[in-house]
Amino acid sequence: MEAKQQRARHRRRKVGLSIGIPVAVAAAAGMAYGTDLGVFGEDAQRSASAATPAPAWADDVADGFASVNSQGQNGTYGGRDGKTVTVKTLADLEKYATAKEPYVIVVAGTINMDPKGKEIKVASDKTIVGSGTSGQIVGGGFFLGQGVHNVIIRNLTIRDSYAGEWNDKDHDFDAIQMDGAHHVWIDHNDLRHMADGLIDSRKDTTNVTVSWNKLSDNNKTFGIGWTENTTADLTIHHNWFRETEQRNPSTDNVAHAHLYNNYLQDVPNTDITTSYGNYARGKTKMVLENSVFEGLKNPVTKDSTAAVVQRGNVFSGTSGRNESGGTAFDPKSFYKYTLDKAADVPALLKSGAGPRTSIGTAASAGTSTKASAADTTLTVAKDGSGQFTSVQAAVNAVPANNTSRVVISIKPGTYRELVKVPRDKPYVTFQGTGASRKDTVIVFNNASGTPKPDGSGNYGTSGSATVAVEADDFQARNLTIDNDFDEAKNQSLNGHQAVALRTAADKVVLDSIIVTGDQDTLLLDTQSKDKLGRVYVNNSYIVGNVDFIFGRASAVINKSVITLKKRWNGDSAGYVTAPSTAAGRKGILIANSTVNGDVSASSFHLGRPWHAGGDAALDPQTTVRNTSLSSAIKSAPWTDMSGFSWKDDRFAEYKNTGPGSGSASGDRPQLTDAQAADQEIGDWLGDWKPSAS
Repeated sequence: MEAKQQRARHRRRKVGLSIGIPVAVAAAAGMAYGTDLGVFGEDAQRSASAATPAPAWADDVADGFASVNSQGQNGTYGGRDGKTVTVKTLADLEKYATAKEPYVIVVAGTINMDPKGKEIKVASDKTIVGSGTSGQIVGGGFFLGQGVHNVIIRNLTIRDSYAGEWNDKDHDFDAIQMDGAHHVWIDHNDLRHMADGLIDSRKDTTNVTVSWNKLSDNNKTFGIGWTENTTADLTIHHNWFRETEQRNPSTDNVAHAHLYNNYLQDVPNTDITTSYGNYARGKTKMVLENSVFEGLKNPVTKDSTAAVVQRGNVFSGTSGRNESGGTAFDPKSFYKYTLDKAADVPALLKSGAGPRTSIGTAASAGTSTKASAADTTLTVAKDGSGQFTSVQAAVNAVPANNTSRVVISIKPGTYRELVKVPRDKPYVTFQGTGASRKDTVIVFNNASGTPKPDGSGNYGTSGSATVAVEADDFQARNLTIDNDFDEAKNQSLNGHQAVALRTAADKVVLDSIIVTGDQDTLLLDTQSKDKLGRVYVNNSYIVGNVDFIFGRASAVINKSVITLKKRWNGDSAGYVTAPSTAAGRKGILIANSTVNGDVSASSFHLGRPWHAGGDAALDPQTTVRNTSLSSAIKSAPWTDMSGFSWKDDRFAEYKNTGPGSGSASGDRPQLTDAQAADQEIGDWLGDWKPSAS
């Protein structure tokens, strides 16, 4: 490393609700978690006015009655045929929600309604979806008027229009109100603490599916009907009603009300007491299946003129009216669906209802609603056949503070770009999809001395990386990461260090990849001196000449090929490793590997100690064991650096083979069997056991 640079909740409420839901499992009928949510176009930071290609989840379509063809509308698919925009302001949200054209509108932050109680009048052919769990509408909601159709509202938190009176008669501040709309899908939202209803479906609104929502902390929760006509069709499944006093829901003159796999919970010893659960009014025909009622008074009630058919429901700690009777209908004559067992419903909804960090693509009707551990997958393709044409665009689409694996599937091609995975986007995998790791290449040509485009100076060593990973639990597979900076053509630059891949994170897996460059190819670092950063490199190729495996991470390079290359002027001279290990930490371990290359014999050192910034407290370490060394390795394989002696730090070998190996000497320390027993791969990785994801 030559010249290495450092460079008065409401008055009735005493016990607050816990709204945090663990992101562990979730799937909905028509939604396999997490296949694609939080995806919002080419660049999460661009303004709302910039349209972006529609992400995969924009093709999701509703299940239940919202999927049934009627009134000239074939199913419910929202704004998938329009542009995708990201909004962060009330003005932009209203602009696109009320537009005549179809839009996929991604809400990427908290939007406060002004005035309080405002309900945006949504036009037809819209998808309004929250970005990860960050999309919030505060103090108001949405209104879908007569004839509005084909609307999807997903993954949002809509909350807090409460105006101080629990049984409010003066404020009609709903989260979602529909008057005469049709084909609406309300899915995976958190709706709570509004002045009136969380959902009001009125005036013959029909072909509605309400699924996987959390409805809580409210009085008049979900009202349906208020008309003499009996024409409305609704499906209500996999919703968690928690601490909601009435209308859970109340269905008035609904032609077909199919309720299944819902969880109605009245928590004991709180100031909210549910007065009734599912209520069939007027001439409603209701089918109620495999739902759970916990602690409710009057869990199922019906008028004498209504019909309720119950199947497979579970009642725990309930009292009062629990009624059924009459002839209803067969939901499977309208659409396919699969029931979850009632016993599974509470756990399923506690972990799966409400906004998610990632939403999956819709499955076909009739697929199981069992929780799925499927990964989110974003597809990158240069030819436009994927969701994105650049790797960075896909990274931008990963939700901040992601809690589950997101696989960025990269089709064969050469992607000339700089890529950064920021610290707040963990659990990302780069997966090349070609037959060979050479088929998918991410490449750029910055060096330490390359001027930044904005004139703010040069990139510096770490800033020169083609791919920079700062997020924990990153993985890369079956691809090449390259820095093709041309030293020969840039001799005037002061600083030729050119990093291909920099990691500054913990639990990084690099499997079956190629990392190639010249000087400083692979920087394995940590977030800071006091942070642990473990990296496991397996079955990979690393190519370079000067200090091309370096940094302060605790890094294992296993079953890999380390290829030495000549320098820009044809010289054979270089250093494989330059560890900058903190005292008490593990450094670089090369095990079960091969070191080779088309270079001169006895021209390369295995390593030298990098005391970054002249820090004498560091204790650099490289161990090379059970590895085949070519004749390019010097008989004295370690050397000093910047005034620091390698003999004062930790450099050793164990049972290496090949013409470049040698016996123990003062210039070539060898571990004893006992010492080697403490320098196994497991000693480097500790309690972390890398696995494919």
